[in-house]
Amino acid sequence: MSNSVKTINPATGKVIREFETISDQQLQDKIEKTHEAFLDWKQRSFDERGALIRKVGDLLVENQDRLSKLITEEMGKPINQAPGELQLCQGICHYSADNAATFLADEERDLPGGRALVSHQPIGVIFGIQPWNFPFYQVIRYTIANLMAGNTVLLKHAPNVWGCAEALEDIFREAGMPENVFNVLYIQEDQASQVTEHKLVRGVTFTGSAATGRKIASAAGQHLKKTVLELGSNDAFLVLEDADIDKAVDACVTGRINNNGQTCVAAKRFVVVDAVYEQFRDAYLAKMKQVEFGDPSDENTQLGPIAREDLRDNLHAQVKESIEKGATCLTGGEVPDREGYFYPVTVLENVTPGMPAYDGELFGPVASLIRAKDEADAIRIANDSVYGLGGGIFSEDEKRAERLARDHFDTGMININGYYIAQPNLPFGGVKDSGYGREHGGFGMREFVNSKSLMIAQ
Repeated sequence: MSNSVKTINPATGKVIREFETISDQQLQDKIEKTHEAFLDWKQRSFDERGALIRKVGDLLVENQDRLSKLITEEMGKPINQAPGELQLCQGICHYSADNAATFLADEERDLPGGRALVSHQPIGVIFGIQPWNFPFYQVIRYTIANLMAGNTVLLKHAPNVWGCAEALEDIFREAGMPENVFNVLYIQEDQASQVTEHKLVRGVTFTGSAATGRKIASAAGQHLKKTVLELGSNDAFLVLEDADIDKAVDACVTGRINNNGQTCVAAKRFVVVDAVYEQFRDAYLAKMKQVEFGDPSDENTQLGPIAREDLRDNLHAQVKESIEKGATCLTGGEVPDREGYFYPVTVLENVTPGMPAYDGELFGPVASLIRAKDEADAIRIANDSVYGLGGGIFSEDEKRAERLARDHFDTGMININGYYIAQPNLPFGGVKDSGYGREHGGFGMREFVNSKSLMIAQ
């Protein structure tokens, strides 16, 4: 087996860099050093931790031009979208630094004949296994919450964005973070199990596919270690009879092509009630046809390549299978004859159960149009999925949309009359095959802490 990993530019198919992986012994040393760093880090005050965390966020934005180019080169994100990812990271850093002391404060509770405290204490080294689609944000999302809680962090990043992982290490170092509080592991896939099973690693957090999430949860469970899983989804966006169609179309186009369509909370299924189906379909198709793929380093490009060749080929296979099973391709659906891993905007209709476009997750700019009889049928279709991460409702009756979202939509997050991605002050996570646990909004800070009861007799 090769001891090196190559990063490849998905817009050209050409090698960018080659990284050497570390040995098993070096890996063991890294884990032990991260634990040693924890023994000091956990004793630092929230103010001390927060000052360093804020600096990390500020440096990410100060260096956003350089880092944006790196993101675009390694995973193909349009260069005009990359600064937004880094600014979100800064927002997470600032929010966490400002609010950790409140979320993790000791809580007084009643105790007959005495008094009680609940104290939220850090537990140790947390191992994160993260994907490539938001190479800085995915890491910052779990790292910052855990560092503010007093834990230390190991990162196994996706191999195609190891340049971004290296850049993060540099940013943490420049911010003045103590050595080994945040460590990147340049390891082969089969070395990850050594980290999960190590006695000094206390928790595992993973973002990726449901299939891989099951394996990671099972492996961690063998060692009685808690996991947080943020997995895939097939988010449904409902267009009801009283929707503002122009508003819905604009949001649904953005929701499908943002980040080249490679987002777990992308808008993927568009469930439209019969009364406005043709109106929405025609307007949506017209606007999607205006989106052209191109060089992601060009500021005017709306759609870049799929991040890897195998991912592009798998996406195309899902589209072909859906068409073979009866879906109609209204635009796109063909692999372009050019260098790089590009895939065009594709719109499918007559999408029904049993097709990948209905049941699975299409991780790219492919939209599935599904006709619903009415509002009740639309909710049924939205919930007819193994996934439950996000979704959306378009209706001019905002109160009714809120009730549907709150009481009937079986997902962790719902958009109403718009499309949003993660927010630093709101919980992020899903249900069903989209995983479990929450990040952001203070919730992530409590995922890997020991909520300890102190019972004091008087």
